[in-house]
Amino acid sequence: MMYHESELSQLSHSLVWAGFRQLIPVSLFVAIFGAAFGLAASQKGMDQMSATMMSVLVFAGYAQFAALELWTSHVPVVTLIATVFAINARHLLMGATLYPWLRSLTPAKRYGIMMVVSDANWAMSIQAFSRGRAGMGLLFGGGLALWLFWGVGTIAGLYFGSAIQDPKSFGLDMVMGCFLLSMVFEGERNLRMFIIWAVAAGASLIAFKWLPENSHVIAGALAGGITGIIMREKK
Repeated sequence: MMYHESELSQLSHSLVWAGFRQLIPVSLFVAIFGAAFGLAASQKGMDQMSATMMSVLVFAGYAQFAALELWTSHVPVVTLIATVFAINARHLLMGATLYPWLRSLTPAKRYGIMMVVSDANWAMSIQAFSRGRAGMGLLFGGGLALWLFWGVGTIAGLYFGSAIQDPKSFGLDMVMGCFLLSMVFEGERNLRMFIIWAVAAGASLIAFKWLPENSHVIAGALAGGITGIIMREKK
């Protein structure tokens, strides 16, 4: 169903519920990684309440694993902040791409929705918006599904996580990457988009090899974004 430009930001219970259901398949794999985080947290000596509250309040996937690496009796706060910021800096760009549709909402709704924005629901909502469809339900409802399953997975991992000690051995670490790659192929296909993605990929690979850890995410996103601005289509 196509919507008028002013209707793309609409948010209703039915749209949120539809978005929630649509992200459940991906959320199941997120729950598995949540369980892996719960197990890793318990092995690091983090108490169950702290680990659970980290997943519920922070909801930052890989950044939480990175924080665990620095979790000692004397946590290096500055290093921890810098590491988490580097990993999650992509959310600055996500927020910028979503702003045209978020700006019509009240600040409470706008920042409430951004609290549950992750890679999967961001990609699907952007795809919906680009096709003239209402994507706010996907963004918020899908984010709630990812957040809920991540939290439940963490709790399960704290108690039963020994069953999934190494999700990478099952190839589960590739699930999100494959999902996002499928979003790319579902999007617009032309020479302009190919060049943009090629530049982003090249910059990311170079940064991965030569720059500090996790900086490849920012480098690839910035390179692709700048290329997109330079090659933007005339309307």
